[in-house]
Amino acid sequence: MDPRSEEEIALLSHEKAPRLITVRDGIEMSPIAAFRLLAARIPSSYPILLKDTLKPESQITESELHRREVTKNLLTASTVIGALLCDGIGDAVLIRGESSPEASLRLAYNILQSAGVRIFKTDYVACPSCGRTLFNLQETTARIKAATDHLKGVRIAIMGCIVNGPGEMADADFGYVGGAPGKVNLYVGKQAVKFNIPQEEAVEQLVTLIQEHGKWVERD
Repeated sequence: MDPRSEEEIALLSHEKAPRLITVRDGIEMSPIAAFRLLAARIPSSYPILLKDTLKPESQITESELHRREVTKNLLTASTVIGALLCDGIGDAVLIRGESSPEASLRLAYNILQSAGVRIFKTDYVACPSCGRTLFNLQETTARIKAATDHLKGVRIAIMGCIVNGPGEMADADFGYVGGAPGKVNLYVGKQAVKFNIPQEEAVEQLVTLIQEHGKWVERD
């Protein structure tokens, strides 16, 4: 529907049951603005289907399809769908800018995960490396992922230092934080529970901590 149309909005009041609503293709508005206006104007009982583009495939030329780039599609879909989800708008998503259903589904899952709406795999939060970082962030993250990337629905924060790390862990379930040179502190939520663990033992201790809190499963 066109969220600017008084007639279409008024028709909703005569319906007996809510149905899935989306913005009509081809209207002259940006997707973000159109869906925000739609959400503001319809009753909250109506679920909204988000779309990354309001330009139907029938209007896309062969030359446009050929020029499409994976990175551009990802950024467009992530910006549009991600912004709306973070606004609390949307009950279903449709990714149309990808070249195949499999790529669309994969990108939709990743956007839902990044926006914190659905967790389909292990979620990692890592701070950018800076002068305070007390270990090699890239190598450490790779080792933690190798040990834990099968834990669906678990959020793990990997923070380089004790100064900013705990405050940036957001809603992580577990935290791996540099406490001193060569030493690591482990967290459950924002609570430090193990201190000054030698770095070479810290990943194993993190796994043990996850097991102790009932979040561990064996790999398939």
